[in-house]
Amino acid sequence: MNGYKDYYQILGVSKDATEKEIKDAYRRLARKYHPDANPGDKSSEEKFKEINEAYEVLSNPEKRRQYDSGAMFMGAGGPGAGFGPFDFSSFGARPGTRTYTYTGDLGDLGDLGDILNLFTGFGTGRRRESRKGRDISTDVTISFEDAIHGVTVPLTITGRTLCPTCRGTGAKPGTLPKTCSTCGGRGTVSQNQGLFAFSRPCPVCGGRGTVVEDPCASCQGTGAVEMSRNIKVKIPAGINDGGKVRFPGKGEAGPPGGSPGDLYVNVHVKPHRYFKRKNGDILLDLPLTFAEAALGTTVEVPTIDGKVKLRIPAGTQDGKKFRLRGKGAPRAKGKGSGDMIVTARVVVPKKLTSKERELIEKLRDLEKENPRAFLEA
Repeated sequence: MNGYKDYYQILGVSKDATEKEIKDAYRRLARKYHPDANPGDKSSEEKFKEINEAYEVLSNPEKRRQYDSGAMFMGAGGPGAGFGPFDFSSFGARPGTRTYTYTGDLGDLGDLGDILNLFTGFGTGRRRESRKGRDISTDVTISFEDAIHGVTVPLTITGRTLCPTCRGTGAKPGTLPKTCSTCGGRGTVSQNQGLFAFSRPCPVCGGRGTVVEDPCASCQGTGAVEMSRNIKVKIPAGINDGGKVRFPGKGEAGPPGGSPGDLYVNVHVKPHRYFKRKNGDILLDLPLTFAEAALGTTVEVPTIDGKVKLRIPAGTQDGKKFRLRGKGAPRAKGKGSGDMIVTARVVVPKKLTSKERELIEKLRDLEKENPRAFLEA
């Protein structure tokens, strides 16, 4: 059979392979041998074309039947001549070049559709997406109160910043970058590889679409310089210790035509003298004397918004918790505030005056309830 190729061997499957096994093999090999994954490797490009040719035939039941019977090789067209979801017709390419295009539903191929989509933009004149500047990360330490209420803090950032002389154009003041004559401002050029027409970043302008003929002396045409800058950033209310805040566009400047990177601020919160934090709740241990816990009282309790009065009922036990609604930290995305949890801590005096000892001894003699009775049962 003239021009015969063993498509089963090319895909690495048996002759009785199911449709799923053929598709899975194609996905795996297409990722491995895709030209963008192997730039400049001619053997990978040839292998990629063979893989596509094999899948075009074996993925279609009718064409697979013709292939298995040998009928496919009887005509002049041969494999790949208008079969299956792949169209070898010319569109948008230079004369003599055919663009290999998948005309079926890319969703049928799962994430392989992302690979094939690389071809569909060729010839449309779309510019390659500009590169982004580098992200910057820094740390800041704030007080417990500032973490609860939010605060604006000054920062000094060092990195590549938009050139103040050319304002990021890369060109000498009074001049402007010119449209790249090689790619016509598209940022990409076509490259013939047999049946394929690949889109590649323009080697002259590096994908920007413009060239600087008279570079800025301060940045040597890059549009950015290394320097320090002072900025202010707002730390949101309710942030936790170890939280991270992203500030888009506050990172390093990108290349000419590119967007700046982002700034990430890692927040550290200083411990408080008596407040603690658990998610949105603020915790406080409230010391009480034996008399206050036994007889009951009203005490002033500090909160993040000032002092409030809290009634302590008679007979309050050590460890009893009181909840002050809405007195905690602000929750994320404006979803209200947490609570303040006050825990009673009965304090036993370490030293007694003679009068205190005499009174406590009388109390002991008067007490009839045995708190350990359950241990003796």
